[in-house]
Amino acid sequence: MIVVELFSKEDCHLCEEAKYVLEKVRQEIPFHFVEKKIAPGDESYELYGERVPVVFINEEEVFHFRVNEEALKQKLREAMR
Repeated sequence: MIVVELFSKEDCHLCEEAKYVLEKVRQEIPFHFVEKKIAPGDESYELYGERVPVVFINEEEVFHFRVNEEALKQKLREAMR
């Protein structure tokens, strides 16, 4: 099964928008969803803190800042092949 990871942080409007798009698309194209909340001091925060939300599909970074619904669907279809 495809694994989609969302790196997000507290009080992040873009993170909430990204999560909404991911959940919406998940109804059409099933995938395992993991949200990782990052905070200052975390190793992941040093890598992604200024670019959240960051979305990975099967460990490949595919989006940061915004998630485009149609592009997400295309990337998920490609991952299923």
